[in-house]
Amino acid sequence: MSFSSESASTEKSYNCIIILGPTAVGKTAIGVAVARAFNGEIISADSRQTYRHLDIGSGKDLADYAESSEGPAVPYHLIDITELPAEYSVYNYQQDFYKAFKDITERGKLPVVVGGTGMYLDAIVRDYQLVILPENKKLHEELEATPLEVLAERLIKLQPDLHVKADLLEKGRVIKALEIIEAKKQGVDSTSVQRPEIKPLIIGTTLPRPQLWENISKRLRERLDGGMLEEVQTIHDSGISWERLEKLGLEYRFCSEFLQGKIESKEKLFEGLFIAIRQFAKRQETWFRMMEKKGVEIHWLQPGSKEKRIEQAKEWIATSLRSSQ
Repeated sequence: MSFSSESASTEKSYNCIIILGPTAVGKTAIGVAVARAFNGEIISADSRQTYRHLDIGSGKDLADYAESSEGPAVPYHLIDITELPAEYSVYNYQQDFYKAFKDITERGKLPVVVGGTGMYLDAIVRDYQLVILPENKKLHEELEATPLEVLAERLIKLQPDLHVKADLLEKGRVIKALEIIEAKKQGVDSTSVQRPEIKPLIIGTTLPRPQLWENISKRLRERLDGGMLEEVQTIHDSGISWERLEKLGLEYRFCSEFLQGKIESKEKLFEGLFIAIRQFAKRQETWFRMMEKKGVEIHWLQPGSKEKRIEQAKEWIATSLRSSQ
């Protein structure tokens, strides 16, 4: 999608900016520049940055938010808010996001959401109706004792429009889906709690594949040279199991496997992880296209240098905010 001020909707009144895109395209730098220019504060939409101690592998880059020659420090939210081995869910994110959004707007600031976790962004933009499950120990034990193949078949019959077929390969996800269906049968309301009015201007940014692959390769080298393996080892030594670290995916999965001897060399580690991150970036772009097909309007920046995209984003936002006043 081209990026021009002529396509801005003058009928909308925006109270939030979202900067989304695949990994390694410079979203944080754009978001920080936007926040500085429009009296904003960052809300992260990255599923692994919510965890404390996952610093290098999740690319928190907290120095980007600090005071610099570019301007004052930018406050950020939903980074370093939970501890492993806890599971931080989409529901947790949605509720924490609503609280942060309300806090920011009540202080007269502009929320600037930055990230690439598609489900987190979609849950906010399209207001996922999520369920707080009551405890049903008997049902949970019954499901745990049932083979995955049987559970998957049951879920398909109950939910034939299931859009993420990969979930059928993970027993925990299948069990959770069946528990939600049963809870709804028992009259549990599937409501999102305390949702503020969110009217986002959504800006997407990506790069041509060759440049994106180059960025991924360069960043991966920097992370490995910058102590990512040592970070993972330290987290494990603190009491977090290899299995839990592997569940975090990508850098944490591959580094954990290397440290256990499952990957034989650093060259194999780099090669495997580079391919996995490229595949992840493709999945992110697919998710954003799916959001557009479901009616979410994303204004895509023209590919170019980080500086050009920052200026492009600022111009678009200034025009759109003036038009909506």
